[in-house]
Amino acid sequence: MSWISDPNFTEDQPFGPQTLPYGVVDGGVAVRVGDQALLLGSLGLGKCSEYVQADSLDPLLAAGRPVWSVLRAKLREIVTASSAPKGAELVGIETARLPFTVGDYVDFYSSRHHAENVGRMFRPDGDALTPNWTHLPIGYHGRAGTVYVSGTDIVRPNGQKRGSEGPKFGPSERLDIEAEVGFVCGGPKASNVSTSRAAEHVFGVALVNDWSARDVQAWEYQPLGPFLAKSFATSIGAWITPLEAFSVARVPTPPLPNKLHDYLTCDQPWGLDINITVELNDTVVARPPFREMSWSFVQQLAHMTVNGATVRPGDLFASGTVSGPEKHERGSLLELSWGGKEPFKLDDGSTRSFLEDGDTVRLTATAPGEGGSVVGLAEVVGTVRSA
Repeated sequence: MSWISDPNFTEDQPFGPQTLPYGVVDGGVAVRVGDQALLLGSLGLGKCSEYVQADSLDPLLAAGRPVWSVLRAKLREIVTASSAPKGAELVGIETARLPFTVGDYVDFYSSRHHAENVGRMFRPDGDALTPNWTHLPIGYHGRAGTVYVSGTDIVRPNGQKRGSEGPKFGPSERLDIEAEVGFVCGGPKASNVSTSRAAEHVFGVALVNDWSARDVQAWEYQPLGPFLAKSFATSIGAWITPLEAFSVARVPTPPLPNKLHDYLTCDQPWGLDINITVELNDTVVARPPFREMSWSFVQQLAHMTVNGATVRPGDLFASGTVSGPEKHERGSLLELSWGGKEPFKLDDGSTRSFLEDGDTVRLTATAPGEGGSVVGLAEVVGTVRSA
């Protein structure tokens, strides 16, 4: 029996001793234990202590995989002990904030089901996939300065939209979500990172909602791609689950129809069996399966750095919208409503195609853990309000 008295700190709950995600609360760097946070600054963590004294995870991210592994093993010993160690302090999780300084932010487009759905909507007379999609992970650079922690309200963005007499300007009328999985980078600065070394540069995993203004996007995205339609807000969970927690959840990615260039080949399976739930105003509207993603995070990182670009501690990259083959597995409202042509009903009797002011979106997710346990990812919540 653990000294931590919390009904949600058990192996059959998402934030039991098998998960131990890192975050930052008013008292400093902490790990989440059930619905509480264990502060790390005053614990006897040996040589690892110096990496958890700051008011962010930045020093820990920079420390690298050897330190991450030693610290996680030490923390698992501490939280499963029968008595509390000297200096142990449990606090609430209500003050959790964005736990690291976001460096570069890259968003990918790695769900074949999502890409094909969007292609069928926007190019009904053409191929659902562009010719390059099965040869490389499609991505674009986002805006790190508008990555917000879960719970931050999302202001409806303004932008240009297509009109009958030329473009019109104003608030987006087709505000959408994108249920994604994000990867927080760490370790030494590096470039040309191979798929076999990519995991050494990924500290942990978090849920991401990459909010999207579809009407702004439709007008601006050609020929260069997303800009104002994506850069206004990206939400991320407040707790970063260590990559090591997903050792049991690793699965092969779905096969692609063509041979890959050597730098994108993998000698180990790095798909992840993460199950996401999307709620809109307390109605479950989708359950996207991350195991359906065609490109793994190690392939994404390898592609991102193959041209000499660097990865640094605090860099964040996200998977792109997670969608499965079934309608209830689509990770965006664009797909769920088929571009607004098929509005869907919520439990309160109202219908939606896109988000209205006052709507609240909640993403949650779990993955299988060791011994039949459940690994959790911290929720991502955002409520839409007008400008």
